[in-house]
Amino acid sequence: MRQTPRDLAVPSGGGLAVLLTALVAFQAISTDLYLPSLPAIVRDLATDIETVQLTLSLFLLGFGAGQLLWGPLSDRFGRRPVLLAGLCLYVVAGLACALVDDIASLVALRLAQGMAASAGPVLGRAVVRDLWGPRESARVLSYLAGAMAVAPMVGPILGGWLTALFGWRANFLALAAFGAAVLAMVALRLGETNPAPDPLALRPRRLLSGYLEVGRHPAFFWHALAAGFVYSGIFCFISGSPYVLIELSGLAPPAFGAAFATAVAGYMLGGFAAGRLHAPLGPGRTLRLGATLCTLAGVIGFLETVRGLPPPVGIVAPAFAYFLGAGMVLPGCMAGAIAPFASRAGLASGLLGAVQLAIGATIGVLLAALYDGTARPMMGFLATSALATLWTVARATRAVATRQRRDRP
Repeated sequence: MRQTPRDLAVPSGGGLAVLLTALVAFQAISTDLYLPSLPAIVRDLATDIETVQLTLSLFLLGFGAGQLLWGPLSDRFGRRPVLLAGLCLYVVAGLACALVDDIASLVALRLAQGMAASAGPVLGRAVVRDLWGPRESARVLSYLAGAMAVAPMVGPILGGWLTALFGWRANFLALAAFGAAVLAMVALRLGETNPAPDPLALRPRRLLSGYLEVGRHPAFFWHALAAGFVYSGIFCFISGSPYVLIELSGLAPPAFGAAFATAVAGYMLGGFAAGRLHAPLGPGRTLRLGATLCTLAGVIGFLETVRGLPPPVGIVAPAFAYFLGAGMVLPGCMAGAIAPFASRAGLASGLLGAVQLAIGATIGVLLAALYDGTARPMMGFLATSALATLWTVARATRAVATRQRRDRP
């Protein structure tokens, strides 16, 4: 019998929604909040911007690697104790980041903070799978995605004010405070949601066989690829839009912030739309609708740049539409990838996150290498990511339909 929030010591209603949203938002808040303080870090620690950028890239490396750690640990020991351990490490790393006096220590601590931060989304997704099962988890994750989009909209603004008023160290104190608040809520309110921890989950042979079993499962494979491709389009806009909109289009930083927030608002609306469409359309049709919207937005946006540099609205409008579709695709792909693995939800969630981040980072590196002083590479990769998403979503929904036909009596 599937557990529900009523069966466990978990906050109900809004309390549970706030906790789960905070867990899945750890990456966004940990990167976006401190971005406005990068120039101040360069000055205060007497270094250069290339070295300070390592505090972001090493964070993402730790975030990707940590996902492969926390998931299997939670399958072995339960979600609650592993989540508490990860959050404690996150708080300690945040406090240490605020106290460092040299850039090497800050880079190393950001690597540790990235590994700790990954516990939030990995175990947050696993908790959703534990509580709502394989079908309803797609709807829940869609609503969480919409709420989570507030972090990249508000994070840079809050980080800018904290830097201006108190200096760059205040941003890391704020991250530590955020981690401490979530830690307290988990400690006081969240019960164990893993119904049957596996005492053999960490044995090397079983762990390897688990990764192979999950990775080769058609539903996981195609949903994970689709999640990675749609995320790579988001990553392309995040990494490429400052150059396109500020350097090429001439937007001032405040105007760029408004343009960026407009695009991210599309993801918020897409997440909420997917939550509402899940029941009448079903997860498969919702995914295809979102992937189609991404493709139309990406292709139209790229064709606009082929004719020359469009005005800022010609960049932001397609990006908004792409983010709208991505908000419908990404949560459903996450749920679809984890759905078949009740006993290995943690491992599946961790592997999903690592695949998603690996594909996004690879596309980001290619975008940087092919940047030619125009908007074409960014919008071209946006279109390519959308087409790849549309193809993999079609394969994912086909794999699910085939499995359902096979399981019918």
